[in-house]
Amino acid sequence: MWTVSVLASLVLIVLVLVDGFEAMVLPRRVTRLYRPTRLYYRTIWTLWRLVAHRIRPGKRREAFLSVFGPLSMFGLFATWVSGLIIGFGWLHWSLGTVLRSPEPEPGLATYLYLSGTTFFTLGYGDVTAANSLGRFLTVLESGMGFGFLAVIIGYLPVLYQAFSRREVAISLLDARAGSPPTAGQVLIRLAQSRHVTSVHSFLAEWEHWGAEVLESHLSFPVLSFYRSQHDNQSWLAALTTILDTCSLLIVATEGVDPYQAQLTFAMARHAVVDIALVFKTPPVAPEPDRLPHDRLHLLREAATQAGLEMRDDPAVESKLAELRRMYEPFVNALAGYFLFALPPYLSQRPTADNWQTSAWTRRTAGIGGLAGERGDEHFK
Repeated sequence: MWTVSVLASLVLIVLVLVDGFEAMVLPRRVTRLYRPTRLYYRTIWTLWRLVAHRIRPGKRREAFLSVFGPLSMFGLFATWVSGLIIGFGWLHWSLGTVLRSPEPEPGLATYLYLSGTTFFTLGYGDVTAANSLGRFLTVLESGMGFGFLAVIIGYLPVLYQAFSRREVAISLLDARAGSPPTAGQVLIRLAQSRHVTSVHSFLAEWEHWGAEVLESHLSFPVLSFYRSQHDNQSWLAALTTILDTCSLLIVATEGVDPYQAQLTFAMARHAVVDIALVFKTPPVAPEPDRLPHDRLHLLREAATQAGLEMRDDPAVESKLAELRRMYEPFVNALAGYFLFALPPYLSQRPTADNWQTSAWTRRTAGIGGLAGERGDEHFK
């Protein structure tokens, strides 16, 4: 029986070490289904979402959801540390390590206490190992505890650097696409600037951003739970807006070379599909349709009035629908899983950009314009 107990404790220790390495150090996506970290996040995110659903949609819900990502990391670290302490304490108890302790017959609780003080290198000395094997395990655990905590905590700046790079681009999208961002505003503001060809450099930057999101969110899936500074922004809304914009540029606009739009579309869709695969969210078509015929007509009219030539033939709508089917079910499934709101193709009504608002005044006068107007009108 003691052999089974020893093997079980060793399995627990190895499982925690391997899981910590795969979650924080290994840059490659782990496809194995049964992992402690995956089970941990599925369980606590399910519970967190249940509580969030009981909060009315708005700032309070967003504030509650924004806590999950950082807080879950502390919970994950605590789970790993607890697993190692229990594993080594269980191993000492299974091997019957001789102890010098206040108790004449130390039990499992005493061995767990020894393991905890050893892991955190407290060195109280009230409970110590009295034989060679016990001393060896004590030294091994103290070194492992020091190294494990150093490596895991050392990777936290990597997470926050990746988060910061992601959010910088999302903040830059505010003045270019509105708040929340929409593909219609991207095209309208580009047309009003009279520099439509600048869309190529714009999309090239977002192709690079999509590749960074793909790499960082596959290596560290927890970043997907980190929410943006503003409630009307998110990494998923930004990806969706870029995919919408590329779809329109590929099939519905005149005078714009679609090559860069095709490259950016491919990169952004790659990111969306792979992230959906990581979180096991099967594609679900959005309901209702995000771009029905009447909304497409309004978008075409608004873009044309701004100076952008838009194709107006029956084939455009069918080709656009074909492109949308390649990504909309995936972003819709991710939005449902993370409780994000997908942006529309065109806002129902004019809204102020985030840069136009402040905590002291609901609307702020912009550069050369009236308070409360759209961002593009401020610069006319």
